[in-house]
Amino acid sequence: MATLVLWRGSEEYVSWLAVERGRARNTIESYRRDLADYERSLAGRGRTPADATPRDVEEHFGGLRAAGHSAASLARALSVVRGLHRFLLDEGMATRDPTSDVVAARIPARLPKALSEDAVARLIDAVTGTTPEARRDRALLELLYGTGARISEAVGLDQADLSGSPGLVRLYGKGSKERLVPLGRCAARALKDWVTPTGRGALIPARWRHRGDAEAVFLGSRGGRLTRQAAFAIVVKHARAAGLRENVSPHTLRHSCASHMLAHGADIRVVQELLGHVSITTTQIYTKVSPEHLRATYEAAHPRAGNAA
Repeated sequence: MATLVLWRGSEEYVSWLAVERGRARNTIESYRRDLADYERSLAGRGRTPADATPRDVEEHFGGLRAAGHSAASLARALSVVRGLHRFLLDEGMATRDPTSDVVAARIPARLPKALSEDAVARLIDAVTGTTPEARRDRALLELLYGTGARISEAVGLDQADLSGSPGLVRLYGKGSKERLVPLGRCAARALKDWVTPTGRGALIPARWRHRGDAEAVFLGSRGGRLTRQAAFAIVVKHARAAGLRENVSPHTLRHSCASHMLAHGADIRVVQELLGHVSITTTQIYTKVSPEHLRATYEAAHPRAGNAA
């Protein structure tokens, strides 16, 4: 896919985000699309971001709303455009910020989808056998649930990330931020069983296709680092084998890890550190009580909530 060419000030802003702020490649590409849409809207009025007015901004986002963009999509696009105008102001490439009075669309709060503890156990137990692929799949599922790692963090693991302090794994999160996370007994045992001559060693190809694949913890069936798509397929495959009707993804296991830890009394700041959230407000969404738990607790605790005798 060809890279979108932006106005020079926008290009400098995107470069600043990538180099100075360490934004990931996929994030940068989504920012480029948002900025390209904004620039096309401005061009239709004979303007560039340097001389955009509050009305230009409002009309652009009004058009996005009319086109059916979600609140989350609008909020992200506004954040990018607002960041651009603040950058232009700071760099002396504009004399005003036309987004200062624009209000972001409110994003409805949603409870993250989590599996029950029993469902997680069924999912992991659905991996049977001692083939290299079975050992890998079991280690991957245990790692995702045991550490709350993002799928990109799991497939990005190198063997050196497991060789530090005993019982800890080094993860690299958004913006390449590093954190040490406890493995847990089950995940450590599954990884130990996988990183053996008859596990990972059996999938090592005669020749590595890409630089860095030789260091990867998780390998695909054809050799080489396991891709995010392949890891996603592994989770879905075993969820179906376990008879789980929910839409289970690697992120479901991350949600489940956080929800189960908080339900068992973990401090929210510990969970924040575990998941690699920059702000604790991101972690706080896991503290919301589900309707099922609310009803069960109410019926067990309220003297007039139970069924009449």
